[in-house]
Amino acid sequence: MKPTITIEYCPKCGWLLRAAWIAQELLTTFTEEVFAVQLIPSEVGGRYTIKVNDTLIWDRKREGHFPEPKEIKQKVRDEIAPDRNLGHSDR
Repeated sequence: MKPTITIEYCPKCGWLLRAAWIAQELLTTFTEEVFAVQLIPSEVGGRYTIKVNDTLIWDRKREGHFPEPKEIKQKVRDEIAPDRNLGHSDR
């Protein structure tokens, strides 16, 4: 079964567009490797997390900032397809 990526974001903070942008980046990059990217509006204020299945790969509070597409693509790749070359995102 292909993995599902979940992006949980704070709608009160206005982070829907940021979550949608990252979802688009991930769906474009991992077209063959993922089943879906879910966007979940959080009931917890300030939350912005990204999971691959049940594995947390990004937490805005823990990391201290939002992920750049390059960062999150590398983390997702490391989780679902470690041997995959991401081209310019690997530089």
